[in-house]
Amino acid sequence: MSTSTSPRTADPAATGERRGPRRKQGIAGNTRWFWIFVGPFVLGLLVFSYLPIIWSLVLSFFEAYNTVTPSKFVGFQNYVDMLTDHAFLSSLGTFTLFAVFIVPLTFALSLALALLVNQVKIARAFFRSVFFLPTACSYVVASLIWRLSIFNGVRFGLANTVLSWFGIDGIAWLSTIDPPWYWIPIVSVRLWLQLGFYMILFIAGLQRISPTLYEAAYVDGAKPGWQVFRYITLPQLRNTSVAVLILNLIAAYQAFDEFYNLIGNASFARPPLVYLYGISLGSIQDLGHGSAGALILAVIIMLVTLLQNRIFGFGKAGD
Repeated sequence: MSTSTSPRTADPAATGERRGPRRKQGIAGNTRWFWIFVGPFVLGLLVFSYLPIIWSLVLSFFEAYNTVTPSKFVGFQNYVDMLTDHAFLSSLGTFTLFAVFIVPLTFALSLALALLVNQVKIARAFFRSVFFLPTACSYVVASLIWRLSIFNGVRFGLANTVLSWFGIDGIAWLSTIDPPWYWIPIVSVRLWLQLGFYMILFIAGLQRISPTLYEAAYVDGAKPGWQVFRYITLPQLRNTSVAVLILNLIAAYQAFDEFYNLIGNASFARPPLVYLYGISLGSIQDLGHGSAGALILAVIIMLVTLLQNRIFGFGKAGD
């Protein structure tokens, strides 16, 4: 009888001795490549995002005129000044009015586009690309096109040219006089820029709905159209709808480019970021009050987001 060890009992030990170092070397290699690719992004995030936020928090407790170096500690006085500043509170009111226009319109139109594009059987990718393409456009470029070519207030502007076809006199779209026509350029450019993004989110939500739900609804006598949308589609899009509302409201708080490039630092329609930009980087360059106002705005965005999450139950499964 042979007393040699069988290959079945000898190979695992030998194999384990050979594979151990290779496995460790593989993990080390993956970690190295991970930091090679992710490291620049993390470094940029630290330098251009987190460090400015921390330094802004520090500056909000100091006097800092024409410098990023704090000079005199004032405690919470900058916050008190901003919360009692009529211009800052008025800018928050401007945002509220802007959100009243932009949030419902964006939600309804992006959902309608998603439903239409999702039903298209031919060239579906083409229509998705066409509606999503404006998302890649710069807000500054789009705002300047709106101001110089479409709503420039002269008879050669596209909007006034169309009105002239119906015998309507030209409108000074970006003037301060009543009625406030400037809301039409501001809201329309934001809609054109962001509808495609939220449409893609709704399309992704629609594709996650099981077709068996619609089949069961038709078997039970539901009519295609409003009944199916009301009782099947809309409830299944609950999480997507809440996400769209939250992202849209946060984006409305951060509105800057369209306001600044269309009407400048005008007091009659000035959102918070435009006002804070004027304080921090304008003629005064009061970085202390500007930092305090920016942190107040960040806290408001956080509280509103948490409130929406609490009300709509984002992340919970639908009934």
